[in-house]
Order: sequence, then C-alpha cells, then structure tokens
Amino acid sequence: MPQPSNLVAPQASISRGQREGRNGHRGAAILLTGLPAAGKSTLAQALQAELFRRGAQSLVLDGDALRSGLNSDLGFSVAERQENIRRVSELAALLVDNGQIVILALIAPLIELREIFARRLGEDYHEVWCSASLAVCEQRDPKGHYARARRGELPAFTGISAPYEAPPAAALELDTGGQPVATCLEQLLAWLGESRVLSGP
Repeated sequence: MPQPSNLVAPQASISRGQREGRNGHRGAAILLTGLPAAGKSTLAQALQAELFRRGAQSLVLDGDALRSGLNSDLGFSVAERQENIRRVSELAALLVDNGQIVILALIAPLIELREIFARRLGEDYHEVWCSASLAVCEQRDPKGHYARARRGELPAFTGISAPYEAPPAAALELDTGGQPVATCLEQLLAWLGESRVLSGP
C-alpha cells in the first residue's frame, strides 16, 4: 500500500543508542514460535520476569492478547495471518528502536510469516523454536483447543487442520516438550548472553 505523501516521521529526541546505554542491553525482538501449547507464553513470562529481576527493559507481545485487542478484527485466513504478523512486526520495531527487548509469543506457523519479522527487524530479530511434538501439545491442551479442533469446531487450527512449518534455521531450538521451563529459561538466557543482547551496546 503506497504511503501518503504528507507523512513525515518525527526526529526522536532520545536516540536508540542512548536508551540502550541507559538500559545496559541492546534492543531486540525474540520470537518464541511453536505449536499451540508448546510452552511459548509460559516461557515468555518466565523470561520477562527474569529480565525484570535483572533490571532489563522488556515486554511480552502474546498472540492471544494481541488478537483480543489490536488484531481483534482479524481471522485466520492466510491473508489475515499475514496482516496479523505485519502489525505485530511494526509494533515490535517501534519498541526495539526504543531499546526494549520484545518477547514475541506467537505461533507464526509458516516460514513466510516469520520472514515478515526478519525483513522488518533485520539483525534485531532472533527466532527461537519452542520444539514440542503434536502429541505432547495435544496431551497438554490447557485451553481445550485441540479437542475442539478435533471435533471440527475450530477451523484452520494449527497442527490439526492447518500446517505448522518448523523453522529450518532457528537461532535457538528449545525442547519445551521434554524439558522443564526452568531448564529452557536457563538455556535461553545463556544464548541471549552469547548473542550479546544482554551484554550492552
């Protein structure tokens, strides 16, 4: 969609570098992707709590919360999923530019959808695969969605009537289906340190 010619982005009075210097860490967007009930939201909240304890500036953008508000007008067709991700990527970019660590807890089931994040966020984007099998996720089924999908009550439900494409080259793969949250969190924090997200600008 072409942009109106009368739009001029304002010049920020505080630079991203200044914010990162104050925060003591880099701005970054971390996508936790995986099947429904793979543990994305649980891990996202645990990561945010630990980052808060360390004094880091972070925010969780959770798929269900976003679809209950910002994206409540969108369904689950391919086009609507693309628009959902486009909006979230723009929001994430604004937060990253303000020095935040943005934790995205989203299914983002297709490679082409996750590429929207990669294109918009560039080197600030980090893909983490919460790897849990369909059998494990369906056994957990904390919201009863899998059972409803099996009964045909939820069309285009990822893992049952809609595909999930595993990341071919995720920055990090976590066995959220077989390991406790604490272990996955420890591995994720170690990786964030190695990738210099937490080491400061």
